[in-house]
Amino acid sequence: MAVAVRFGLRRSDDAVVGTFATATVALCVTAAFGIVPALENGLDLGELWPFFLAGAVAPGISQLLFTHAVRDAGAARTAVLMGTAPLFAVAIALVALHEPVRAALLGGAALIVVGGIALAGERVRPEDFRRLGMLFAVLGTLMFAMRDNLLRWLAGSTDTHPLVTAPVTLLAGTATVVVYLAVTRRRSWAAGYGGSVRVFLPAGLLFGLSYASLFEAYYRGRVTVVAPLVATESLWGVAFAVLLLRRSELVGRRLLAGAALIVAGGVLIGASR
Repeated sequence: MAVAVRFGLRRSDDAVVGTFATATVALCVTAAFGIVPALENGLDLGELWPFFLAGAVAPGISQLLFTHAVRDAGAARTAVLMGTAPLFAVAIALVALHEPVRAALLGGAALIVVGGIALAGERVRPEDFRRLGMLFAVLGTLMFAMRDNLLRWLAGSTDTHPLVTAPVTLLAGTATVVVYLAVTRRRSWAAGYGGSVRVFLPAGLLFGLSYASLFEAYYRGRVTVVAPLVATESLWGVAFAVLLLRRSELVGRRLLAGAALIVAGGVLIGASR
């Protein structure tokens, strides 16, 4: 998805409208998945509203940060930093969900930190690289981690199908972006929205598929297991960036080393379950 967003931003540099277009497409994808379970089991608004609040944080605010991060820091570097999610998710899970502490968790956290240091110290970067993008990526990752723990907590206290709750959170996320656009730009953004949907259609499709899969995963497994698996996106993000964006992303040794360390840390955290 990060690479697809990067391609979209090459044709439309408006990160906010791009976020709205991506979220809208993803909402349609997850809603299509959720129709059957919603018709079979019905909708309980009393159980859905917490998921709506969670969606305002992620993918609402977090997706805005993610798109800005891809624009300013690139797809590969954003994907690597998103791989630090287990560090945040597990820290929150240990405190809020009382999940067990093991030495491997600390070792995995250390590897993730070292990987982040390796990434911060790289010297080969694209000409349009901005450090602010890395800050956006870290803040977005923190919000995703908060959402992951909240989702896992909510999943344990609801009978609502995950393919129903997924579009609810995406609806909230899309609404959050709409509010932001309405406050900051009023009606000036609407004219280019149709073109943005076409440009960001691949990113939205990937986002929707991944989001439906994520919800199914968190309904079945602990945060300390699922989050490290999700964090392998660092490896995949760099791999696709090398394959499709190599010249513009300038993937060097430090970036590869950082990705490897972060993924290794995530795997170690997962193995400590």
